[in-house]
Amino acid sequence: MPETKAAFSPDAPVQLSIPPVRPRITILLATYNGAQYLPDQLASYVAQRDVAWDLWVSDDGSTDNTRAIIDAFRVQHGTGRDIRLLEGPRAGAAANFMSLLTHPDLPLDGPVALSDQDDVWHPDKLSTALAALHASGPMTLYSAQCFHTDAALNVIGLSRPPPRAPSFRNALVQNVVSGHSLVMDAQARALVRAAGLPRGGIPYHDWWLYQLISGAGGHIHVDTARMNHYRQHDTNVMGAHEGLRATLHRCAQVLGRTYGGWIDANIAALNTITHLLTPENRILLRIFTDTRPGPARCLAFWRGGLYRQTRLASASFYLAAMLGRV
Repeated sequence: MPETKAAFSPDAPVQLSIPPVRPRITILLATYNGAQYLPDQLASYVAQRDVAWDLWVSDDGSTDNTRAIIDAFRVQHGTGRDIRLLEGPRAGAAANFMSLLTHPDLPLDGPVALSDQDDVWHPDKLSTALAALHASGPMTLYSAQCFHTDAALNVIGLSRPPPRAPSFRNALVQNVVSGHSLVMDAQARALVRAAGLPRGGIPYHDWWLYQLISGAGGHIHVDTARMNHYRQHDTNVMGAHEGLRATLHRCAQVLGRTYGGWIDANIAALNTITHLLTPENRILLRIFTDTRPGPARCLAFWRGGLYRQTRLASASFYLAAMLGRV
């Protein structure tokens, strides 16, 4: 398997120039029966320093007090802010976030920040993200690290940045950006609008955004800083990925049928927006359609330089490809 030279080092210091005027940012919050933890997350928006923000909420049919909490928050904190509560598509978290990102009334001239309903943001989360977007250049997707906590916000672990560079070669087969921390600039936001709702559905919205923006030649900024408390509880859609048990579980998914189904859904969606990808990345995408599952496709993956972030993960991916699972 060819070695990909990494332009990204998790230990390298990042010099961020502060934009003279920070743009107004729209927080995109997807909710579903989140009343238990939602007040803490909303309070962390109010605590953000040096940032002007608006809030769009897409609720996926909550039957608890989620909507009432949002309505009360709008009354208390809506002066000078656009706080909206929208009807979600009721088709899962990925579809809920994508419905927000592609909403026809969502402004295209400013950055957006995605938010889960049960986290707690650190006060400098948005200002740090905006500084990173300014330093990275147009069409950037920002992702940060987090503290893993239990339901009571007691820290139980830490996320870690990927050891290798984010790229489309990685995005095709693995996600390394965290949906609960994503912030994107106006150009990346416009790209998502141009791509529209992924046809046929996708497994995870953050993985899709990683693929789309890296595939179109955009920047992926994975910060080493921890910008929020990420609750782990029984109703998480997707929990933390750290530890040996999580690693072995991912390897089992790759070698089983689950991972192959995710890949198929992503590739089908990407094949509908190839006009937005760079010529080089269109060629990489064609590997999945121009080769038959099995050894020939595995060899094409190797020649194309596709990789996951660790040797074990890459080995399990190539074994799955050899066995025709991908």
